[in-house]
Amino acid sequence: EAIKIIHQLVKEHDVVLEQFRPGVMDRLGLGYATLKKINPKLIYCAITGYGQTGPYKSRAGHDLNYLALAGISSYSRRANQAPVPLGVQVADVAGGSLHSVIGILAALHHRDKTGEGQFIDISMTDTAFALNAMSGAGQVAGNMLPDAETELLNGGSFYDYYETKDGRYFSVGSLEPKFFFGLCDLIGHPELKELSHGTDSSLKDRLKVVFKDKTFSEWKDIFATKDLCVEPVLNIQEACEHPQLRSREMIVKVPTEKGEAQKQIGCPIKFSSSKATYLRTGGKIGSHSEEILKELGLEQQEIEALAHNKIVKL
Repeated sequence: EAIKIIHQLVKEHDVVLEQFRPGVMDRLGLGYATLKKINPKLIYCAITGYGQTGPYKSRAGHDLNYLALAGISSYSRRANQAPVPLGVQVADVAGGSLHSVIGILAALHHRDKTGEGQFIDISMTDTAFALNAMSGAGQVAGNMLPDAETELLNGGSFYDYYETKDGRYFSVGSLEPKFFFGLCDLIGHPELKELSHGTDSSLKDRLKVVFKDKTFSEWKDIFATKDLCVEPVLNIQEACEHPQLRSREMIVKVPTEKGEAQKQIGCPIKFSSSKATYLRTGGKIGSHSEEILKELGLEQQEIEALAHNKIVKL
C-alpha cells in the first residue's frame, strides 16, 4: 500500500532524492526505471557512498572513510601525526549534499529545455575526491604528491593557526605581500619581512613565539580593525554572536507548531529579489502524512486504516 501511495505522489513531483545502497530502491519497487514510467519527466537523485558502479558500490561507509579513500586525510594533518576527525562532515555535506543540489538544478534546467528527466548518480567519495582542487591537479597533471605540512595551504608555510598566551588560537593567512608586510609591522617585528614565505619553517617558528606573548583578547583588539587576513578562531557560540554573521542574518527565528520561535541557522544564499522566508521548523516523522494523503484524495477512514496497519505514520 505504501508503494502505491508513492507511485501516486510521483505523478505530481519533480524530484526523488534517496540515499540507500544501490539496488535497494529497485527491490522496493521504487527504482528509477519504475518511477520514470509513471512520470517520464522525473529527476531521480541517488546519493551513495561509492556510486552505482564499481567494486565498492555495495560497501558501507561514513564521512571519515570517504575522505580517507579520496586522499584528503593523507595531507590534511600535522606532520608525523594521525589525521584528525573533522567536526564538519566534508564528504557528506560539501561533497554529497551540495553536489546533489547542483546536479538536481542542472537536471531541472535540462528538463526545462528538453522535457527529459534523468537519473543522477552521486558518490560521496567521488565528490570528496573532486574537492582536491589544487593538490589533486598537482598529482594528476604533474605527479606531485602532497604530504602533511608540505604545501603552502596545509601548514607547510606560515599560513596556519597560532596559539595565544591563554591557549586560544588565531588564523594567519597573510600570504600576499601587502598583508604580510602589514602583519609584520603591526606585531612589531618588521625584520620578519626578510624571511621566506615558502615552506621554510623559520618564519612560522618566529610567529609562534610572537603570538604566545599576548592573550586571545589582546590579539583580538589589535587585529579588530586591521585588514590583514588574520582572524580569531571562534567557538560556535562566539560565531553565532559575531557581528558579521548577525548582519548577514545567519541566525534566524523560525516559528514552531506551538506558535513559539526557535533559533536556527539561516539560508546562506542571498537573492536580490526573493528573500528567504522561514515558515516552520522541522516536524516529526508523519506530521504531514494526513495532509499529503488528503491531497491525493483519500478519505479520513482510509487514512486511519493505513495508520492502523502501520503503512503510514500520523
